[in-house]
Amino acid sequence: MTQKVIDVVGVSKDSFAKAAEAAVKEAAKTVRGIKWAHVDSFDMQLDGKKVLQYRATTKIYFDVEN
Repeated sequence: MTQKVIDVVGVSKDSFAKAAEAAVKEAAKTVRGIKWAHVDSFDMQLDGKKVLQYRATTKIYFDVEN
């Protein structure tokens, strides 16, 4: 088995978990055979001490088709 890895950034105004889920959902629109996802980093957009949005850079692992 051979897999390919791509980075997808998901965003959410609610949480890091929803940002990561958004990344997977977006990748699934065009990528077949997704097997794993690994959140590589978390970021927050801020306005002073207020969080405006959460961002999750997510590695998407999927099988390479033969």
